[in-house]
Amino acid sequence: MIGIVMAGGKGTRMNLDGEKLLLNYKKPIIFHVLDSLKDSNSFSRILAVTSKNSPNTKKLIEKNSFETFDTSGFGYVEDLNSVLKTIQESAFVTSGDLPLLDKEMVQKIICLYDSKNTWTSILVTKDFLTSLGLRSDYSVNYHDQVCHYTGISIINPAKITSLENLTETYIVIDDTRVAFNLNSKQDYDLLGTT
Repeated sequence: MIGIVMAGGKGTRMNLDGEKLLLNYKKPIIFHVLDSLKDSNSFSRILAVTSKNSPNTKKLIEKNSFETFDTSGFGYVEDLNSVLKTIQESAFVTSGDLPLLDKEMVQKIICLYDSKNTWTSILVTKDFLTSLGLRSDYSVNYHDQVCHYTGISIINPAKITSLENLTETYIVIDDTRVAFNLNSKQDYDLLGTT
């Protein structure tokens, strides 16, 4: 399995002068994610997907001996699609802004994954997200409850023929380590209280 960390976004919702993934929470946010994947000992390779939107993030990632993969930076879906086209084995895909992700959670998600599925997304319930003081714009109804995407999926690119009629499987994990996704300055301020 390959680990893919999406690290090429603009972070526009944060309204920052610098790059979102370089914000510090004990260390730059991006390294909480990269280190959790590395420390899980679950991957043959770890790729940080970067773009022209994140030049300083890319430099720091490479300086710390992680492999990068350059994309156009047009958007999350386009960037993810360009990297998926180059690999054949299953991929653990995560956004780079999950500062509480750790190796145990990475291992747990991999254990819950069924390789027969093409695309498995990790969700949290709206109630859990709200209880943490967080919100998300990306929701789905699953088992009669509103759930939100965490930014983590496990994908089998060999089974994808088109991104259009893709069957998505869901796993709900109400855990702070996957729920805490930095989308706004309020999220970052809240992170300081954890």
